[in-house]
Amino acid sequence: MIKETLISLRSGAALSVIFAAAVLLTSPAISQARAVHVDSYYKPSTGTYVNSYYRTSPNSSRYDNYSSYGNYNPYTGRTGTRRY
Repeated sequence: MIKETLISLRSGAALSVIFAAAVLLTSPAISQARAVHVDSYYKPSTGTYVNSYYRTSPNSSRYDNYSSYGNYNPYTGRTGTRRY
């Protein structure tokens, strides 16, 4: 009887963990952190050619950008240093 109760509690706890993980992975905060590809271009004012790159999706927050302190850019391997 005790073993059956412990097993049912463990499986319930496992389901709770799986549910919590699913909720976190599908939350809007994570889905908004998508990258946007920027094509290469030429700046006539400076005569500079800019290679293509990835940046975070534009929004009203400064704190979720790759360059913000504590964030990590998966494309360059650099951590953010800007503090606002």
